[in-house]
Formats: sequence, structure tokens, C-alpha cells
Amino acid sequence: MNLSDPRPPILSNKAHHAPSVFTPDNLLREARRQKSVPAGSVPTICVLDPDGDIVQHLLATGQAQRNPYWACYHTVMYNFTRSELEYGIIGNVVGAAFGVLVAEELFASGCQLLISMTSAGQITPIGQPPYFILIERALRDEGTSYHYLPSAPYSEIKRELLDRVESAARSSSLPIARGATWTTDAPFRETEAAIVYARSEGILAVEMEAAALYAFAQARSQNVICFAHVTNQMGNVENDFEKGVAQGSLDALQVIELAARGWLD
Repeated sequence: MNLSDPRPPILSNKAHHAPSVFTPDNLLREARRQKSVPAGSVPTICVLDPDGDIVQHLLATGQAQRNPYWACYHTVMYNFTRSELEYGIIGNVVGAAFGVLVAEELFASGCQLLISMTSAGQITPIGQPPYFILIERALRDEGTSYHYLPSAPYSEIKRELLDRVESAARSSSLPIARGATWTTDAPFRETEAAIVYARSEGILAVEMEAAALYAFAQARSQNVICFAHVTNQMGNVENDFEKGVAQGSLDALQVIELAARGWLD
């Protein structure tokens, strides 16, 4: 550590363009060896489901099967098919660091498009929850993104992806807004001052993954689309955190399919 550098460690000694000594490929190689995982690829389109509700719905309805080729030490992948498109989905990947760890491994395993569908708290009211936000940029109030990109207030979705997905979303009857979110590492430190600041920035919701996933995507030239499923007002009203039918899984799957079709088209 350079003690003469006044910046905090999260902002110092970051050679952003240098390769990492520890790589997802090497980790997966050893995981396959230790766990006797056969060689093979994951689906081209993969989904992160931090709450795990979509995975549980797919399993409960017999629509998902465990992927035999996913070698991650920390998670289980399931495959499912929707309108003739195959997806891989991983549940309960919560937070920026965990999300990017899994994203690195996914793209090293054959994924070409990653869709994150995270639940989020309402910051600026634009409707009655639940509704969806296609995240165009995310406030970097977490740590992981600073290891991938130099310091800046926001990380953003790839513009071409944004345009394609937004165009596809217009065909949906579901409420899908487009806007900014605040990515935090500390959900129980969402203070009134922080919320007032976020509103002054035009931020619509708070979540825990998007800023880091978009920074990873930019640094690695990968395709990542993040949605916020605004389901709550941070528990400050009665009967909060209601997602809808099947814990919102039916609507979330429709949004995921729209995003996948937009990317493919």
C-alpha cells in the first residue's frame, strides 16, 4: 500500500487495463476437476434472479432442469425454455460483488447475454409498485465497479443494447419505465439524506447489483441488461414487498423474454 496516497484503497492502486492474475477460467478449471463436472457450455442467454422467486416458480411448475455443465463453486444453474429460446438462470445472487463474480464465470462458460432481474425499492414514485425499470445508468455507491472502471458517478448500459431492448419493450402491456437507479452495498443504510440526494439526481429506485454489472460489461466488452423490479417502498407502508402473481415471476419472465428478443433482433 502506498501510504502517501491520500485516496481510500478502493480508489487507489487500480491498474484497470492490466490483466488479473486470478481468472474465472482457472477457477472453473479447478472446480470442474474437483466436482467432476463434464465439459460443456451454458446457454447463450443467462439470467440472474437475486430474489430466487423466478427459479422457485420454474422448479415448482416443472419448467427447469439443473444444468450439468455449470461449475461454479457457489451457485446452481437451471435451464429453461420459453418460446423456443433456452435460458440458464441462477437464483439468490445478491449484491454487486457476488453478481460480478458469477457474471465473470458465466461469460467464461459460454454466455453471450446476461439479464439481471433484481427487486428494488422505490426512490422517485412513478407509479404504484410493482413495475419494472430498464436501467440505463446506475449510481456507483458500491465497491466492485471501481475495480473495473476509473472513478465516475455512474456506469451505463451499452447504448445499442438499450435501444434494442427499449424498442422491444414498447410491444409489452407491462409497465416498463427507463431510467437511473442507485446501487448500494448497504441496504440498511438507506438514510433520508441519501434518498433526498438520489431523488435530486432523478434516480427512480435503489438496488444492489446494476452499477457493478454495467462496469464489468463495459470493461470486458460483454452484453449485460439490468432490470429493476420495483416491488416496495422500503417497508414504510403496510403490505409492502408484494410482487404479484407467482411472486411476480410471470411478469418478470415476460420482461426477460422481451429483452432477449430485443438483443437477438
